[in-house]
Amino acid sequence: MSVDTRAGPTAEQPHSDALVVFGFSGDLAAKKIFPALYAMAKKGHLTVPVIGVASSKWGVDEWHGHVRDSLLHQDHEGGIDDPVAFDRLMALLNYVSGDYNEAATFTALKAALGDSKSPAFYLAIPPSLFATVIQSLGQTGLARDARVIVEKPFGRDLTSARELNAVAQAVFPESSIFRIDHYLGKEAIMNILYFRFANSFLEPVWNRHHIASVQVTLAEDFGVGARGAFYESAGCLRDVVENHLFQVIALLAMEPPVFQSFKAVHSAKASVLRAMLPLKPEDLVRGQYLGYRDEQGVASDSDVETFCALRLYIDSWRWAGVPWYLRAGKHLPRSVVEVQVQMQPPPQKLFDDSGPASGRANYFRFRLQPEAGIALAARIKRPGKEFVGVQRELYLGEDDPETMSTYERLLGDAMSGDGALFTDEDAVMAAWTVVDPVLAGHGVALPYQPGSWGPVAANALIAGDGGWHNPAVAVPPPMARTPP
Repeated sequence: MSVDTRAGPTAEQPHSDALVVFGFSGDLAAKKIFPALYAMAKKGHLTVPVIGVASSKWGVDEWHGHVRDSLLHQDHEGGIDDPVAFDRLMALLNYVSGDYNEAATFTALKAALGDSKSPAFYLAIPPSLFATVIQSLGQTGLARDARVIVEKPFGRDLTSARELNAVAQAVFPESSIFRIDHYLGKEAIMNILYFRFANSFLEPVWNRHHIASVQVTLAEDFGVGARGAFYESAGCLRDVVENHLFQVIALLAMEPPVFQSFKAVHSAKASVLRAMLPLKPEDLVRGQYLGYRDEQGVASDSDVETFCALRLYIDSWRWAGVPWYLRAGKHLPRSVVEVQVQMQPPPQKLFDDSGPASGRANYFRFRLQPEAGIALAARIKRPGKEFVGVQRELYLGEDDPETMSTYERLLGDAMSGDGALFTDEDAVMAAWTVVDPVLAGHGVALPYQPGSWGPVAANALIAGDGGWHNPAVAVPPPMARTPP
């Protein structure tokens, strides 16, 4: 299984001959989509028209300036460092202004598409508008031989996800629906799949007999910023746990794919999500950072969580009884994503400083963000006569500055009809089934100080398994004397 062996476009799956971006004036387009399109233009991978659609009544100079300013002033590294490529990108761009609820907007879009036969429609818009836009694409005939790329979250709960799925499948065939989760396009995430199944030493210990618990932390050191109104409609559980973190767990816990195909990977991941036991209120701790209610677009009495910690179980032969601890939140001490797979301790205390009571046993650690790395913690003997030792990490890491950005990769894949790195219908519904019981039935969001690791109650959730592992600022050098 390798991203390099996936099939490209075929006669049945032609490459999209245009890209339409709904939400052209939005934050997602400015921060992620424009830099991705610019990178594609620099590499010669973008050769088809790109049409932006938004409600802003912009003239040519205004939307040109919006794209230019986004590349210069957003988080995009490098700015505009290739004027020729930038000019190529601008020559491919067009813009349609209109209300998504009005048929005239889609009539104007159809005219702008001209002779395009198989466009791709990217819905970088609020989820409440997904169904409206998809239905309008169908009613105007624009969906014929086209693809639709839907941003997460796909629905707000199990019921709404099923309803949205029914709307989408009434207009597009399942093979033309690309449910995007940008985490699946990250190199470090793809490396989990490769590391697990390209190495033979892992499989014998990758089960409930040898693994005591698994922790996944997704921490951000900033607040909601200008996204307060969106966050009020989503919250941490919907925003990153039900999708991003569940996808990471699925890759860690899945059985080997039965054949070399992304469909086999999708099936194996969906099986993990279906095996997850539905969450109970006692499995979840919700938190809200002090000051969240003062953010723009946030209700003064909001109970929306900006932090959540949860404990779940996968009821399968491989994982029965192993607790999986997930933690995510904003205004935490640092921005980092890390997995720690805690191994069982040696069954006997053969040496004075080893055995079940000797502290944290061996573990695997996957650093996914901001840098990528995989570490194995193992005990080695200290020099001297006595048999005492210290636990050190063996660290594997590779930093490739030329790595393709997630949105560049996923946009290119969707336009070529390659669904390997997208979420399928089964996985989406299975994930919502797990969290659905606690979306409404839960305790209040507990306050926590910005810069802390969340409310104290989250510590009690994992106290029986040694407590949370708080990721360090940076990955330590190989053979570090003290693991983070």
